[in-house]
Amino acid sequence: MIDEMIAASAQLKVLMSGGFTGAYEQLLPEFERTTGISVTTGSGSSQGTGPQTIGAQLARGVSADVVILSTEGLNELIAANRIAAGTDVALARTPVGVAVRARAPKPDVSTVEAFKQILLTTKTVAIPGSTSGIWLTTDLFPRLGISEKINIKMSPRGTDAIAMVAAGDADLAVLPVSEILHAAGVEFAGTIPPEIQFVQVFSAAVVAGSNEIEASKRLIEFLASTRASEAIRNSGMEPLATSR
Repeated sequence: MIDEMIAASAQLKVLMSGGFTGAYEQLLPEFERTTGISVTTGSGSSQGTGPQTIGAQLARGVSADVVILSTEGLNELIAANRIAAGTDVALARTPVGVAVRARAPKPDVSTVEAFKQILLTTKTVAIPGSTSGIWLTTDLFPRLGISEKINIKMSPRGTDAIAMVAAGDADLAVLPVSEILHAAGVEFAGTIPPEIQFVQVFSAAVVAGSNEIEASKRLIEFLASTRASEAIRNSGMEPLATSR
C-alpha cells in the first residue's frame, strides 16, 4: 500500500542522451502504466562542451531525478558528486556504425582499410561531439593517420549528425548504432571493423539530491529487467543488466 501511494504521487524527471532513446521510448509507456509513476524526459549529450551536455545542465540547476548516458559521461558526474552513491546500473551497450542518406549507396566498411578509404574519399563526415565523437577524434582517427586528411563536421549530438546526413550536408555519419537504426532520413551501412571498434555502454543512475529516490530506483530496475531486453535489442543494443 505504501509503495502504491509513493507511485501515485511520484513524478520523475529524466535527463538522457541519445544512445538509449530508442529503447527508452518503447519501454516508458509500460513503466508509467504499470507503476502509476509519471515521467517527464529531457535530453542532453553525455559529454562534450557547451550548455546542452547533461553535466552542464545539472551544474546550472536543471532538475532531474535520473540520468541515462554513456558510462564515460556518468563517471564525470560521479567525480563531480552529482550521482547518489551506489545507484548506477549499466543497462546496454552498442557498437559504433556508419549512417548514410536514405537510398544512397552503402559503402563497404567491413575492413579497416575499406573504412579508412571511405573516410578519405568522402567529402564530409559528420560525428557527434559527445562520447563516440571524442573517441573518434582523439583516438581512432589519429591511430589511422587520417586526422588531418578528412573533413569532419562535429555536431553537439548524434541526432544533429544524423540530421546533417539526412539533409545532404554530410555524406556519412559515424556514431553509435542505436542512434542510427530508427532515425529518419538515413540508413545503416554497417558497423566499423572489430579491430578498431568502440563499444559504448549506457548506464542509468539516481541524481544526488533527488526527492524521488525510491521511484527513481524503480525506473532503473525496470530498464534493467529482462522485460526490457527485447526493446533494447530492437534498438540496436545488447542488454547488460539481468534484474527481474
